[in-house]
Amino acid sequence: MANKPLKYGYTTGACAAAAAKGAAQMLRDRQLLDHVEIILPGGELAEFQLHGQVLGENSASCYVIKDAGDDPDVTNGAEIHASVLVETATDCGKGEVIISGGTGVGRVTKPGLAVAVGEWAINPVPRKMIRLVIHEVFAIRCMPAVIRVAVSIPNGEELAKKTLNARLGIIGGLSILGTTGIVKPISVKAWTDTIDAAIDVALACGSETVVLSTGRTSEMVAEKHFGIGDRGSGIGKGMKEESFIMMGDHAGYSLAACARKGVRSVVVAGQFAKLLKIACGHEQTHVASSELDLRTLAEWCAVADPRSQIPGYCLKANTARHVLEASGNDPELIALVCGRVRSFAEKLASGVEIKVLLAGYNGEVLYFG
Repeated sequence: MANKPLKYGYTTGACAAAAAKGAAQMLRDRQLLDHVEIILPGGELAEFQLHGQVLGENSASCYVIKDAGDDPDVTNGAEIHASVLVETATDCGKGEVIISGGTGVGRVTKPGLAVAVGEWAINPVPRKMIRLVIHEVFAIRCMPAVIRVAVSIPNGEELAKKTLNARLGIIGGLSILGTTGIVKPISVKAWTDTIDAAIDVALACGSETVVLSTGRTSEMVAEKHFGIGDRGSGIGKGMKEESFIMMGDHAGYSLAACARKGVRSVVVAGQFAKLLKIACGHEQTHVASSELDLRTLAEWCAVADPRSQIPGYCLKANTARHVLEASGNDPELIALVCGRVRSFAEKLASGVEIKVLLAGYNGEVLYFG
């Protein structure tokens, strides 16, 4: 049976704009609505169901339940609320739209993001979408002079704990995000956008060295090794929290982004299996074949030392970790793989100083250089 196509969803920005349009239209027409349609930035027409409708004398509110489709998004099912308040008497042909956040929407506390420090974490495209729908609604009648739109997410602060928001400097809740209005399932772009934002924040905070880790375990080993702030030694002395960036499987993209954005030096941090994939030339480490990687490793070791026992370990082992452990954390094996990681990274990030940190499976540093 063929796999079913994955279902697309909608961004928090699209949901916020839809809720804002629903509230504005209820206020304009003086009657409750159960759905609205909005035009997404790419030109697609999307329909959203409204919930929790409240209509007052000069204000209205409602919310949209975010549907992320088949994307594993922590905000799936979240209530994206919007309230619209007409503050002053009508002044046809004009209309200042003031957008703010509320409960569960974070504030930006670090430079380098799309929104200035101190502002609500509502990105430029969602802000533009909200302003467009407000003007669309009120232009039919008489445009109020000032319209206030407040966006909130009741459980947003709790959901934000499952994201990288705090690391990026978004405190107190979630971000209202989106450039197209559409969430694509298992979105690589969502991850790479986060990497771009993290690099921008690191640079804006004065970080000259960025630590790209393949996972949280290796990141914690790197944090312990280098230290954060005045804790640690070597290049870690004074290293900022923003310097540590989780690249996951996106090694190639992350290294190229560092070069493109002007990062001076990069530490590639990972455990042996992931570093072997990078050493074998995989820019995306999730899709690489472990069996092929072990055969490649066996060939390298045989050329480096014809008497080495490691090729035999490679042929018998199921995983790269097994090879490392069977070798007793052999220093020559480790240096060989880490050296090839450095060489490949230097090709992807030309002009950037590259160092490699191998995190052991017991939380220790097996190699740095």
